[in-house]
Amino acid sequence: MQLLKGHWQLIAITIVIFALWQTPVVLPLKIFVVFLHELSHGLAAVLTGGEIEELSLSPQQGGHAVTRGGNRFAILTAGYLGSLFLGVVLLLFALRSNLDRYATAICGIVMLVVTALFMREVFPVLFCLATGAVLLAIAAYLPHDVNDMVLRVIGLSSLIYVPYDIFDDTIARAGLKSDAYMLAEAYGGSAMIWGVLWLGISLGVIALCLRYGIGADSNLRLRRKQT
Repeated sequence: MQLLKGHWQLIAITIVIFALWQTPVVLPLKIFVVFLHELSHGLAAVLTGGEIEELSLSPQQGGHAVTRGGNRFAILTAGYLGSLFLGVVLLLFALRSNLDRYATAICGIVMLVVTALFMREVFPVLFCLATGAVLLAIAAYLPHDVNDMVLRVIGLSSLIYVPYDIFDDTIARAGLKSDAYMLAEAYGGSAMIWGVLWLGISLGVIALCLRYGIGADSNLRLRRKQT
């Protein structure tokens, strides 16, 4: 009962996301998480001494990251786990800070910069430009509580999408040429083994976030006056 009372809003958002999962309503959120996935590949390349050549997305929730140099193990591992980590960070910004507008604005700016530097195809360019502009407009013109809710929805979508995507790509369809498949080719094991490992890590991270990150009461209380 205390869990429901203290976190009914997060529970309600999660239920709504699940209910609309197979509808076009949630599709932009799924593609945004794919953007985080491909961006994580690119960031892993840069952080391990490589560089990004191209990032792309597709309306079918696919995408690719073309990188050069860097640590291949880190780059391949970073997609699923990196997008989960970024989703957790956005959720915690909403729940544990008053920097929601800054976080929303940074998301918008990152999308626009990444588009300008690394996107080449029509769909990802249009999607990222539109999404980046909307996020910047939300940060600039809408109140704190709206920014907070946007971050909550994005963060929860990532926490839902990543484990599902890992299971679907690496366990249910182990023969798919996924990140896990390429990691198995390069370092041994099988796609399913790497998928099970990543799934376990992702569920552990989500459990830690829910246990220690959301606190005793995560409900958003509307503010009467914005400063």
